[in-house]
Amino acid sequence: MVTDFGTLILNETPDAVVLTSLDGEVVCWSNGAQAVFGYSSDEALGRRLAELIVPSSMADHEHSVLRQTLQDGTANYESMRHAKDGSLVYIDSSSKLVHGDDGRPAYILWSKKDVTALKVLRDAKLVEARFDGLLESLPDAIIMANASGRIVLANTQAEALFGYPRGALRGIPLEQLMPSRFRQRHVQHRSSFQHEQLARPMGGGRELYGLRSDGMEFPVEISLSPIETLEGTLVMSAIRDTSERKRIERSLQEKNAELARASAAKDRFLTGMSHELRTPLNAIIGFTGTMLMKLPGPINDEQEKQLRTVQSSARHLLSMINDLLDLTRIETGKLELDLMPLQCRQLIDEVLLLFKPQARHKGLELEFVSAPEDLTVVADRRALQQILMNLLHNAIKFTDHGKVMVRLNTGTVSERSCVTISVSDTGIGIDEEEQGTLFQAFSQLDAGKMRQDEGTGLGLHLSQRLAEMLRGEILFDSASGVGSVFTLALPLER
Repeated sequence: MVTDFGTLILNETPDAVVLTSLDGEVVCWSNGAQAVFGYSSDEALGRRLAELIVPSSMADHEHSVLRQTLQDGTANYESMRHAKDGSLVYIDSSSKLVHGDDGRPAYILWSKKDVTALKVLRDAKLVEARFDGLLESLPDAIIMANASGRIVLANTQAEALFGYPRGALRGIPLEQLMPSRFRQRHVQHRSSFQHEQLARPMGGGRELYGLRSDGMEFPVEISLSPIETLEGTLVMSAIRDTSERKRIERSLQEKNAELARASAAKDRFLTGMSHELRTPLNAIIGFTGTMLMKLPGPINDEQEKQLRTVQSSARHLLSMINDLLDLTRIETGKLELDLMPLQCRQLIDEVLLLFKPQARHKGLELEFVSAPEDLTVVADRRALQQILMNLLHNAIKFTDHGKVMVRLNTGTVSERSCVTISVSDTGIGIDEEEQGTLFQAFSQLDAGKMRQDEGTGLGLHLSQRLAEMLRGEILFDSASGVGSVFTLALPLER
């Protein structure tokens, strides 16, 4: 026959029944308390209840409940407490002041009922009325959870994403949808979000992973938003599977790595070949020059003509090799410029001197018109010379009658004060349909309009890239059968 009904009731009731001293030290811990919070009686006795089950964010609330109980003799409230495993539990709690035999307050009796599942149902009813239809229409997986981290509502996209049947996600903790290695940290992040409820992406640059019901992990992208309800704040998570995007990114990274290796191999090849090609070409140019100067002995007219052809061909081939190497250096960021103040008039005179024999040979006038003042630009001498030489080479090449003129002036280009160097000709001009590809690498005019199809098609492309490195640009105006004007614009240095 049962004689200690108090002990029987205490141990058999499913609710957590706790007896504490007036300052909150546990002196009695029921079986129901162990079931709700996870601590055994031996673990709980002698510890303060607030330190045992009260989240730090709820400490002030616990103190106010304690004060009310001591003042009024009783208190009733609903709040959150955490269990031994770190999970949050919604409780419906009451406290009562217990007096000793002397009539003085001696203990506080606490009764705490786990209403976590009931809270999920209440929250679900609230949000279903407001959001259910909307959430089902969204393409992303949407999950809503309450402050304890329990799922209140999930659309069918979320259930499909995580591999759960309809309705099976409701009530389970969010941590169940992520790999175990992230769960403890997620509890901390969830608590942090409750303190600072701002819409934001989750993860802060870290890789995030979801966990399907079959145990398979997959990368995800998550955005968080707080949702206010009558029962408190819920957190809405928009979840997107990024597996396909990650696969594409990995593929692109592998392709980029392959391209980088191929580019490095190309650079090594070009560097090696440039030495192997330029060394004999320089020797050919040097020896033909020596023979043309008749230092080894006299030569006749036919021999001189043939030697000049050899020398011209060697110089042309060397120029093409240099263009290819310069373009490679620009594209790989390895071309270094030596910027310095340059007097434009002097540099243009030097370049024109190189082209006078070529213009004279074709019967063309080669004129230079300069602004009264001597204009200065900050540029790399070799790069600026190369641009001007390419522009003059093209002008003479595509002009059979008339003249080629160089103008040095100042003007406003792209809303900047610039030094402008224009090269105009009376040549064949450029058809409108060909102008769009004029500055593309390896682009050449229709060979049928040229006396000879020579060159690599790199001249204008290389010149434009060099101009951009000098903080400038090349503009042009052309009409078929009329001629062309190419203008190099560089920032004016005052």
